[in-house]
Amino acid sequence: MDLFGVRQTRVLKTLRRLRLDALLVSDPVNVRYLTGFTGSDSWLLLTSEHCIALTDGRYTTQFRQQCAELELEVRSSGTSLAQTAARVINKLRLRSVGYEPQALSVKDFAQLQQELRSTEPVATTAVVENLRARKEPPEINALRQAVQVAQRAFEATVALLQPHWTEMQVVGELEYAVRRLGGEGCSFDPIVAVGPQAALPHATPGSTRLDASSVLLVDWGAVWEGYRSDLTRTLVTGRVLRKFARAYEAVLRAQQAAIEAIAPGVPCGEVHEAACRVLEQAGLLRRFTHSLGHGLGLRVHELPRLAVDENTLLESGMVVTVEPGVYFPDQFGIRIEDDVLVTPQGAEVLSSLPKQLDAVIRKF
Repeated sequence: MDLFGVRQTRVLKTLRRLRLDALLVSDPVNVRYLTGFTGSDSWLLLTSEHCIALTDGRYTTQFRQQCAELELEVRSSGTSLAQTAARVINKLRLRSVGYEPQALSVKDFAQLQQELRSTEPVATTAVVENLRARKEPPEINALRQAVQVAQRAFEATVALLQPHWTEMQVVGELEYAVRRLGGEGCSFDPIVAVGPQAALPHATPGSTRLDASSVLLVDWGAVWEGYRSDLTRTLVTGRVLRKFARAYEAVLRAQQAAIEAIAPGVPCGEVHEAACRVLEQAGLLRRFTHSLGHGLGLRVHELPRLAVDENTLLESGMVVTVEPGVYFPDQFGIRIEDDVLVTPQGAEVLSSLPKQLDAVIRKF
């Protein structure tokens, strides 16, 4: 059985536990995870006896190239995927079918429900996403490559920085470098934030010049074979303020404490708390306004979550970000983020860009 067959078998095991006859997969990332199909506008119906791709004529050749073993149901012109799915489900006489409420529009669900004859649609929660949380060796290899491309793109961009560049110019250089180095693109729209803008965790890059402040925060990632890295570094491009240096060292200690806490069987909330204890001792806990991290994979935000009171236990094979940050409105922000693999022994940091304070001073 190939990798995708193994994944489908795991889904079927969950369906048996939930007493469902089938799962209708409408999230394109989950379709890709279960089949290898990289296109869009296609669903998957998985039962104990069938694995049926629901698509349209634009993708028939691609399906045959990427996953020839699948049964293919091509919707006719003027017919929606929901109507096509209902027709196939009715034909199979299924008693119950799980669906993905987070990935099914109200319109599609209404059509599906209207067309079904004797099948009960049942909302499911993270059936495929829970499986995606634990990465297999090919996925880990892809994530390693995504990290390496991101790091090389960052180093190439930083080497070119000029004081008159704007935040958006840095974004453009990063995106170009990722592509030039073989990446499929950036994992998300990079965040490049100068000075006070860095105090916004999700700042939008604009026309602010790099020489407007001595603090430059860059949050970016690269895509390799569909898998996404996510890194952050905070650079100093001018004079190092004492307030900044103290806060930076505290964030770095918090990140190190969290990484040391990572191991199989550890609740995700405990890793978050490890960082919080360090920031609390430094008097900076109130400046830490978001969760510590999240899983990485085909999406940049996946399970598990490293967050307060999160009881999910870490497992070997999970890959998470560890990204403590502190934010001083109208002044600056600091975030340090690395990608970490949970191993049987503890943790392996996949990213290797230097982050000691003296290493992030990059004066023009």
